[in-house]
Amino acid sequence: MREGIHPEYHQATVTCNCGNTFTTGSTNESIHVEICSKCHPFYTGQQKANQARGRVDKFNKKYGIQDK
Repeated sequence: MREGIHPEYHQATVTCNCGNTFTTGSTNESIHVEICSKCHPFYTGQQKANQARGRVDKFNKKYGIQDK
């Protein structure tokens, strides 16, 4: 491989808005993310069903679908 063309590789600290931090490899020394696996509703199982129901109701109303 040619020398001098590859970026430096660091042990990066990833910081989430929820306060969770972990380390990973990256060309950046620090990374800030808005959502991580500790606070994402899909991974935590705390997805708000009411929000999903509201979207379904809005879709049904828009297309005139009646509940049985």
